[in-house]
Amino acid sequence: MAIIHFTAMQSAEAALDRLCDPAAEVSAHYLVDARGRATRMVPEDLRAWHAGAGAWGKTTDVNSRSIGIELCNDGRSPFPEPQMAALETLLAGIVRRWRIPPERVIGHSDCAPGRKVDPGPRFDWARLSRRGLAVTVPPARYGGDGFAADMRAAGYTATEDPAILLAALRLRHRPWARGPRDAWDAGLAHALARRFPVDRPAPGR
Repeated sequence: MAIIHFTAMQSAEAALDRLCDPAAEVSAHYLVDARGRATRMVPEDLRAWHAGAGAWGKTTDVNSRSIGIELCNDGRSPFPEPQMAALETLLAGIVRRWRIPPERVIGHSDCAPGRKVDPGPRFDWARLSRRGLAVTVPPARYGGDGFAADMRAAGYTATEDPAILLAALRLRHRPWARGPRDAWDAGLAHALARRFPVDRPAPGR
């Protein structure tokens, strides 16, 4: 997998210091600053400690199965164009080298819902989707009642709490939505589960 984070810090220098501090017990493979400069901190074939406890599909040890990309962002501001362009280039190489399908390019909030919110509601997932680097689905209403099962099929296996699942889905796919779960939320989960099941067999299996 590839997992996208924000640093929630005020500067790239502060983020780099923290990610390189053994006492912090956190690391990532890459740090991309607002100007689009990417710094490699951990080789891609080694484990970095960026995901913490979480799960995505059948994967419960996310750190061992993922490449972590930290974006310098305070969690409230837009992501600058140079940073997004650099991320696209970096991510395109990662998914090619490791044969990562777009449904396994996720945010920290996807694999750790209720605990993490990065890269947050201002991150442009649709931009990555247009490059085939992540997934989005068009809005559609759905009247079925299999929301929890659809969310599990789409990869959200870190919790079974319906409120947390709803918040995680909206954070990434519908960040403007408020109020109780509705048919649009159900439609998103249903479409993701059927078009992009996370644990689908690899081609040729």
